[in-house]
Amino acid sequence: MWRMTVALLAALVLVSVWTVWPSYGAVPKLDTIRVAIFINLSKYQVNTAIGTFSSAAPIDVGIRQPSGVQSLFQTKAGESIRLTMDDYKVTVMETTDFAKAVSVSKRLKTAGGTPFLTSSPRTGAAMYSVMEGAYTTAAAAKTAADKWTKDATLASLTGKAQALPAGPLHLEGSVYSSEADAVKAVAAFGDAGIPAFAAMKQSGEGKGQYTVLVGAASDDAGLAAVKQLAAAVTGGAGLKTMDTKASYVGLRDDFTVTESAKSPQKLISVPLTGTKVWLQSNSANGIKLAERYSRSYRGQFEISGLNSKLAIVNELPFEQYLYSVVGAEMPSSWPAEALKAQAVAARTYAIYQGFGFQIAHVVDSVQSQAYNGITAEKPTTIAAVDATTSEIAMYNGKAIETLFSSSAGGASADAQEIWGNAVPYLKSVPSPDESSEKGLYDWYRVVLPNGKNGYIREDLIATTEEKTAAGSAILRVKGDGVKVRPIPLIQDSVTPVATVNSGTMVVMIERVVQSNEMSWIRGPFTSSQLLATITGKVKTAVKGPITTLSVSKTGPSGRPTEILVNGAKLDVSYPDAYRSALGGLPSTFFTIDETARMTIAGANNKTSERTGNSSSLAVLGSDGAATAYSDSDIYIMNGKGEVRAASKEPTFRFVGNGYGHGVGLSQYGARGLADKGYDYKYILQYYYKDVTIGKD
Repeated sequence: MWRMTVALLAALVLVSVWTVWPSYGAVPKLDTIRVAIFINLSKYQVNTAIGTFSSAAPIDVGIRQPSGVQSLFQTKAGESIRLTMDDYKVTVMETTDFAKAVSVSKRLKTAGGTPFLTSSPRTGAAMYSVMEGAYTTAAAAKTAADKWTKDATLASLTGKAQALPAGPLHLEGSVYSSEADAVKAVAAFGDAGIPAFAAMKQSGEGKGQYTVLVGAASDDAGLAAVKQLAAAVTGGAGLKTMDTKASYVGLRDDFTVTESAKSPQKLISVPLTGTKVWLQSNSANGIKLAERYSRSYRGQFEISGLNSKLAIVNELPFEQYLYSVVGAEMPSSWPAEALKAQAVAARTYAIYQGFGFQIAHVVDSVQSQAYNGITAEKPTTIAAVDATTSEIAMYNGKAIETLFSSSAGGASADAQEIWGNAVPYLKSVPSPDESSEKGLYDWYRVVLPNGKNGYIREDLIATTEEKTAAGSAILRVKGDGVKVRPIPLIQDSVTPVATVNSGTMVVMIERVVQSNEMSWIRGPFTSSQLLATITGKVKTAVKGPITTLSVSKTGPSGRPTEILVNGAKLDVSYPDAYRSALGGLPSTFFTIDETARMTIAGANNKTSERTGNSSSLAVLGSDGAATAYSDSDIYIMNGKGEVRAASKEPTFRFVGNGYGHGVGLSQYGARGLADKGYDYKYILQYYYKDVTIGKD
């Protein structure tokens, strides 16, 4: 540890004499940014079947075209609207009994479906339709329809009615002067047993026009049947096949959420292609999207179909986007200079990405950088963005890829030891990340009376004056029902090693800080557990059982760049893939504890290496007789009197540092440097070698 401290101080001295190079060249600038909240791409898929929007002020709903936004209608203040794809669905039931329709809708939701409870007018009474799903093909909708038909609970509610696939193929009726006139036409088709709903279409630069979409066929044959039935209503005139690429939206009354016949919401269906619905509001509190953790967002929303799924994009002023990113990526209570460094890094990263997601610059997750809407904004994060307006980090006059992670674990990574390619400004430097350990509990690794070992938190254990014959400290458990953890961290989803009660005496092996962003422990993993997590994540399959796992090469920071499993290279695409291949490790900055590997001293001063794969162990008694060692846990003392927990069968523990890839800016390191009095430009130029900070 002291070597790292000396190296860090030396590095800081060197950095302190850097020249702050002047800005040169045109600085890239972005006025607005498009953030994909839900999108369906091969490289990134976060999907939803529905988008529910609301705002304290009215929401203007329009269709966005190259010439601008053409308004369709406006909601009431506080009113929610729901948008879905006009895609393939399943019609589960149609009934005039609202209570029965609600029961069917609830059953679909309980069974894992996505229900839609809507109504369409009839001359006598409203007809309630319960539909389900958001399917990309007619075949998928047919499969779902068969499944719902066989659902016994649904059958009891629907009277064993056959669920039927529905689709996006419609006939288009005449143009009407008002929604009320369109609804009257819908009722006429409904009385004839033909599903229909009001819609608005937009062409050219004129205002939206009301029309009626007739039928919801999943194939051409179904549409032809609808056309034949509809001829009786219209006399064969005024209907044509709806252009699926036209700009239109379907309008229905929706009761799915309210479950009240007197409180419908507006359900807007968006075509698979061709239409971009635009939502904007003047509310200072933004627009809320229920399906994304009910977050509220600045700016506007664009909703469209992309790759047969609903795409929801938030478009807003670029600098306002950063208000949220800085607050989502770094605690707002951290020093101002650290927040400013994060602001410049986030701004540069977004500019560097360009239009990286087809219809959006970035996404709202850490696949790009975290963006949580207005709720993530704080006065300090806003101030950090405003204080650095338009500033970005550049290398040779171009915006750089300002990669950052939570903690470098004491030393940032060189890009080459993470992804296999060298980047001149992404080199390894010592990093002061220790602040993540401040205030955390220490944990004792102890041996239990039954020979097992695990970790107990310091406040649940007391020291004693007693020691073992080998000199190890003996501790006493405080309180009943104390859980002994496999690592020094409370994990509710992981079964404890054991539960012990007050007064239990245990033997101390080591004392460590609670696993955190700076230092951590994971495991132990058995051979079969590692095989399961490695499978499918390597280019060359690993044949089990795994008996040895060792680091054979490391990069400039000490992170593994090559790992051997059973003596052969663990063949990943790039070193950072070790994290997922080895069970979702926090970083690649680790050493491997092969618990079954040990060097055994034998007769005639000979030693042997044991990995636990085949050799057996025996205990030599005072009478010279050897007895086979049967316990799974083994405790070994070295020449320094240190006790190591080993095992008879191979298991593997990972002892590491850092959280994330470790390349570029370390957020905890930025905090550490800011605490030492360094400003944000210094912090950025410390982690990104030879960069300049430019401003338009």
